[in-house]
Amino acid sequence: MGISGAFDWRAEAASALEWWRDAGVDVLVDEDPRDWTAREAAPAVASNTPQPVALAEPEPEVPLPATLEAFIDWRFGSGAPESGWVEPIVAPTGNPAAPLMVITDFPESDGETPSLLSGPAGRLFDRMLAAIGLDRDAIYFAPLCAARPITGSVPRDAEERLGELLRHHIALTAPKRLLLLGQTVSRAVIGSDGGLQRGRLQAVNQENGQSLMVATFHPRFLLTRPAAKADAWKDLQLLLEEQAE
Repeated sequence: MGISGAFDWRAEAASALEWWRDAGVDVLVDEDPRDWTAREAAPAVASNTPQPVALAEPEPEVPLPATLEAFIDWRFGSGAPESGWVEPIVAPTGNPAAPLMVITDFPESDGETPSLLSGPAGRLFDRMLAAIGLDRDAIYFAPLCAARPITGSVPRDAEERLGELLRHHIALTAPKRLLLLGQTVSRAVIGSDGGLQRGRLQAVNQENGQSLMVATFHPRFLLTRPAAKADAWKDLQLLLEEQAE
């Protein structure tokens, strides 16, 4: 009878060594102990959760020029917000020291050179001034937009910035009276999203004093709605009443 359970230990040893080699054991000894049976850490899975991003520090806000002369040079120069528009920049006209400051929305382009209220609307405006004993030389005339928008209307996304600049312009000029032409200008100065705030005197407080303001229809609107001229005349009379006091 043969011996039960006999085996070739050399073959078994070679088989064991081959298994360890397949498992990644390629050296018999190492300087540092290693757990050959430990599982490797699973690779990190990319998360869909947005990771916080470090925001750049906001640039310090550059203050607006503190004098009227410096503001005019900047506001109606090459650095004006409208300088990238295709239309030329049009500066204010008249005397900044005049008691009445008139604000229109943007320059007209009826002639070869854009100007503040030209053509039929300009002639109607001149008649409106003459009705209260004034002309363009006796007022300070400035635009909300320094250039005519391509669309023919003030861009709504630019109104807030343009209104800020206009209010600073008014504060530096400090006129006794203000005449606002049209709803867009009224909204920029008063900050109301409603209709034209006309038909009454309104006080505007400034660092250099207080101005009395009247809002009325723009001459372009009056050309298309002649019936509104009676209301516009009432608005102009408010300026006459204040001037007489």
